[in-house]
Amino acid sequence: MVNIDEKSVLDSVAKTLFIGGKWRSASNGAVFKVEDPSTRLTIAEVADATAKDASDALDACVSVQNSWANTPPRVRGEILRRAFELIVARSDELALLMTLEMGKPVAESKGEVAYAAEFFRWFSEEAVRINGDYYTAPDGNARVMTLRQPVGPSLLITPWNFPLAMGTRKIGPALAAGCTVIVKPAEQTPLCMAALMSILEEAGLPPGVVNMITSSDPGAVTAPLIGDSRLRKLSFTGSTEVGKLLMSQASGGLLRLSMELGGNAPLLVFADSDLDKAVNGAVFAKMRNMGEACTSANRIFVESSIVEEFSQRLATAMSDLKVGRGTQDGVQVGPLIDQPAIDKVTSLIDDATSKGARVVTGGSKLDMSGYFYSPTVLVGVESTWRIAQEEIFGPIAPIYSFSSEDEAIAMANNTNYGLVAYLFTENLNRALRVTEKLETGMIGLNQGLVSNAAAPFGGVKQSGFGREGGFEGINEYLYIKYIAINHKS
Repeated sequence: MVNIDEKSVLDSVAKTLFIGGKWRSASNGAVFKVEDPSTRLTIAEVADATAKDASDALDACVSVQNSWANTPPRVRGEILRRAFELIVARSDELALLMTLEMGKPVAESKGEVAYAAEFFRWFSEEAVRINGDYYTAPDGNARVMTLRQPVGPSLLITPWNFPLAMGTRKIGPALAAGCTVIVKPAEQTPLCMAALMSILEEAGLPPGVVNMITSSDPGAVTAPLIGDSRLRKLSFTGSTEVGKLLMSQASGGLLRLSMELGGNAPLLVFADSDLDKAVNGAVFAKMRNMGEACTSANRIFVESSIVEEFSQRLATAMSDLKVGRGTQDGVQVGPLIDQPAIDKVTSLIDDATSKGARVVTGGSKLDMSGYFYSPTVLVGVESTWRIAQEEIFGPIAPIYSFSSEDEAIAMANNTNYGLVAYLFTENLNRALRVTEKLETGMIGLNQGLVSNAAAPFGGVKQSGFGREGGFEGINEYLYIKYIAINHKS
């Protein structure tokens, strides 16, 4: 366990806006409260930005866009590299801060900090690999030259469930590409992003290249920015419903968009799978971040011949998980983020059980001070119920039975979402067949984890578009310029 005083960590983080390289209060002096979801106590009061503050942040971006775009790629990369090293050096403090504002266990927070740092290391290396092309036109009389150049000022809106990694996953490629940035963290978890601003400042990032606005009313500060013709790019991670709204707002200026939206991930377990591996993978895919992840396994499909054994083994593994405040030793499951999250999972459980589903383990809110809900396994669930159609975002594992490979694929694809799927089988031919037919942007094959800074993260259907991470991630912040050359003149 991290041996750091909670108060000192909270006191070390700025509670103000970061605009033009300066920390400042909101223009009207307003603040909003940040809560520890494990205690429901206020742990900070943070500047509550206005539309004017947002406009000032865009002014800062625009004022330095050209100079940042013209900064040598190696220099941009070295700043990201220094920021990576600073994150690693302060991983204990950042992990504790994350646990305090978001709730996940410290061990899991440290995992996210390491993951977050990797995006800066990865894109520090990609900054010097932005290439173009030069080739002969088919008629032989001309030459074609292409360049990739930065899109320009970008608005990055990040979610509360991964408060550091979702920031670095967007900021890293934007800075590497030569774009200036406004980042708007979720109102539930602004402190990790403030800590990241301090790290980038210490790493030598010029003033105005990255700006942060925090707000209790996101639409009031983001809508004017999205409507400003100087903004060129919007990247959003969050719900599909909000993503659609932002897309509508962005249509007026035809902004370049990246959308990483909701998920309803299927996890398929075939009878030929290694059950130990499948159960462990299911627990990880389901319970990472208390189930509050777009990659969480929401629908667990198990071949009928093993469904009873798998259900019992999963229930045992889930019931063995230690629930509590994330700062306590041995805790594996923290609280949900807030009361609406508790209300959502309670409603889904009540609906399913009223229709005949059976609770094998869990199924209730825990009698603790924070927003705690017991890890839950449900059996006898039907694919037409709410719990199968909606994104759960909580520690509920509904199990469904299938009889054939084709049925499993059809059930898995029966959703508007298409972010990730998980597949457990020891049959190579089946693995290849099924992965090709699953309608998702990512697949975990015999493992419950897909996140990797070196891999392209993103989905299809209503899970969004665009990719973050991997070689592909930097392309979201670059446009292609074609130059026609008259070779004969």
